[in-house]
Amino acid sequence: MACSSEYTWQELLSTLTELFSYEEVDADKVIKVMSGYKSDPRDWAQYAMFDPHRYTRNLVDRGNGRFNLIVLCWGEGHGSSIHDHANSHCFMKMLQGSLKETQYHWPNNNKRNIPLDEKFATHHNIDDVTYINDSIGLHRVENSSHTEGAISLHLYSPPFQMCQTFDERTGHQRSCKVIFHSEKGLKCIPI
Repeated sequence: MACSSEYTWQELLSTLTELFSYEEVDADKVIKVMSGYKSDPRDWAQYAMFDPHRYTRNLVDRGNGRFNLIVLCWGEGHGSSIHDHANSHCFMKMLQGSLKETQYHWPNNNKRNIPLDEKFATHHNIDDVTYINDSIGLHRVENSSHTEGAISLHLYSPPFQMCQTFDERTGHQRSCKVIFHSEKGLKCIPI
């Protein structure tokens, strides 16, 4: 593991792999390591693939099978649905631009057609790191800029293929498959 508090891109990848080689992973250590990397487009530009119609997930590394490291590219006005994390940890580091995160309480399953209760909203800027898991709640991430794209680095542990999305007005949920736009810098072929 690198001894300094600042990491190059390669040190970031190898240190994360090392952290996730243990049975128990300390979320605070992961946040500290991700915070120690200062964004440099030369490191991640090959993974930054945008789509004009929606945000993209670009897989950088499957880690050691214990996490996925993904570059997400958010065009102007693009955003996610309100979603859970399928019992995974979600770490997000801003690489470029700014994103708004809105967190929500879980819907009350005993009440139908009740709007989701918003906890708070915050903006994340370059090199900020944030964390969420299902015990904290649900969230939506969006690029509210109409003139600039945004890029974020996400680490999900354990990796997941499905999550639940939620209707803000009713709390209704549905399953959503996690799809990659590219993997290791190569665009995925649609199935």
